[in-house]
Amino acid sequence: MTKPAPEILRAAAPQPDGGGSDFAQLSRRIAAEGLLDRRPVYYAVRAGLVLFAFLDGWWALFALGDTWWQLALAAVMAGVFAQVGLLSHDLAHRQVFSRRLPSEVGGRIAANLLMGMSYGWWMNKHTRHHANPNHETRDPDVSPDLVVWSQRQARQASGLARFIGRRQAYLFFPLLLLEGLNLSFNSFRALRSPAVKRPLLEGVLLVVHFAAYFGLVFAALPLGKAVAFLAVHQALLGVYLGCVFAPNHKGMLMVTPEMRLDFLRRQVLTSRNVRGGLLLDAVMGGLNYQVEHHLFPSMPTPALGRAARITREFCAEKGIPYYETGLLRSYREILAHLHRTGEPIRSGG
Repeated sequence: MTKPAPEILRAAAPQPDGGGSDFAQLSRRIAAEGLLDRRPVYYAVRAGLVLFAFLDGWWALFALGDTWWQLALAAVMAGVFAQVGLLSHDLAHRQVFSRRLPSEVGGRIAANLLMGMSYGWWMNKHTRHHANPNHETRDPDVSPDLVVWSQRQARQASGLARFIGRRQAYLFFPLLLLEGLNLSFNSFRALRSPAVKRPLLEGVLLVVHFAAYFGLVFAALPLGKAVAFLAVHQALLGVYLGCVFAPNHKGMLMVTPEMRLDFLRRQVLTSRNVRGGLLLDAVMGGLNYQVEHHLFPSMPTPALGRAARITREFCAEKGIPYYETGLLRSYREILAHLHRTGEPIRSGG
């Protein structure tokens, strides 16, 4: 879906019917169901379980002692850290609290202190992504850094991006092994950016996190096992986060500066929902309902499933393509997209 198909172009123009914009009509249906109401019990239970798993993991590090079974714990802790990150995502979108201050306090505790990622840096980047998903020049998530996301980017690529672009479909998942390190690097680098509103506070929290992180691992394990633990943990954290976020938009419609889409269509046509059950909802933190999350970012996670049914029916009424698929199929589509976008580099274009 990287090139706008004819049916997508026909659906791109909103069709007002006297009841306001299409998005306004959908919003009224969503609000009437109470799907934007806060879910304090859900988030209290979820945060409690994540915090318990986080603390229990560090207790297990010392309980297990000098054994290579620690690498299994590192894999489990990668999942726990990712869940902390998903919780900070919900806090940033004010899904947990309606007010800014408690959302920011909770977000910085979860992201900076517990996970080791700058809340301010990620918030700025993620806000720009939500405003212009899959936009070639405005969405930082599809900027041509190491991977090119459109053939136009491929034709303009140089250096390492051009080298990787030739075989990026094969390198995509291996590159995710470095994503954990990339998040840490960008978090510290962003402390010098005006985008981070509380650089001193965030910097202190990051330093405390990594001092405790490295201190606990090296205190519990001999050098070789400690290094192996850190490597496995950071690598699998990157893979987990990449596998959660990649299906959301990658391989869907890429928006070019020439295209004109209203808010509803811009969010629906560039997003992919991933079918699954309660387990997938938990693993992906509700981001498998990406269409609804982009339309209603402050909607609590447990309301997204019901919102998806309403949105799917509404899009059918309006003739707007609404896409959802299985998890494995989404990965195949991502890799096929990456292979297509790298073609100009392979052909010397």
